[in-house]
Amino acid sequence: MQPRMKQPLFLIPDALKAMQAFSKCAEGRGVPPATLALVHMRASQINGCAVCLDLHTRPEFFPKDTEARVLAVAAWRDAPFFTDAERAALALTEAVTRLADRSDPVPDDVWAEAARHFDERALAGVLVAIAAVNVWNRLNVATRQIPGHRE
Repeated sequence: MQPRMKQPLFLIPDALKAMQAFSKCAEGRGVPPATLALVHMRASQINGCAVCLDLHTRPEFFPKDTEARVLAVAAWRDAPFFTDAERAALALTEAVTRLADRSDPVPDDVWAEAARHFDERALAGVLVAIAAVNVWNRLNVATRQIPGHRE
């Protein structure tokens, strides 16, 4: 497989800087870095973004995590490796990533469970992380970017 074009954000440096800054805004809002990494990984799995999955399974994203957790993200509902807060973030990630899949895209029960585990500032961080990774995924998938291929 060959990329259709360079990653669009590499062609528009101002957009790259803006996306990097937007992505970084999710950090430091009271959400553990491991939870944000799980969010990134799950959205990337749903969207089929091999580039982001390659990045988000590297040790720099999961410095203290176990291989079992990393491998079980796609089956988080059935795997015993995740906290209730992580499960809430993963459920919210799936809902926000799959907006068109149901008439009530983010059901009240999914929202309420996330809000039970995260205050508004942290919940904002989770939502920004979900939105940012979805943008990265869409640009990478649309242009068929190759994992490990860096400009």
